[in-house]
Amino acid sequence: MARVPLPERGQPLDVSYIYSLAQAINDVAVAVNSDTNNYSTIFSAGMGNQNVKTGDARFVATTQQVVSGENVIAGNTKDLSFTFSSDFKYIPVVTVSPVNVGKNDAGSNVTVSLKEVTTSRVDYTVRYNTTGTISLSVNIIAIGIPN
Repeated sequence: MARVPLPERGQPLDVSYIYSLAQAINDVAVAVNSDTNNYSTIFSAGMGNQNVKTGDARFVATTQQVVSGENVIAGNTKDLSFTFSSDFKYIPVVTVSPVNVGKNDAGSNVTVSLKEVTTSRVDYTVRYNTTGTISLSVNIIAIGIPN
């Protein structure tokens, strides 16, 4: 790819220099857009396979605290939700993973189940499988097509 020479201070910007700038920008655009690795395939119910430029996909990732230093009882559940900052065009692909912040046995023995995913939020349930004191967060990742 050609490099555009930097102008000297006080140098007038003539047509040939502006042409060189435009040509360099076009070369960069061709190089970026020609790579097939710049595409992602997203499949979700209601939309089928969507091949989009990765830059046109929307990724939302967050950590949400569930409990902090609380006593929980085996078999109890807690319903939670997370609202995306803006809607997706279709229902996104969402994963919710527990993070044992307290690094104890009770925090290692939980189950997270997705209840519902919409274009604007995810509802999920955390089930405690062991009685004890727990500090737990969840990582939420949503990937989809922006609205």
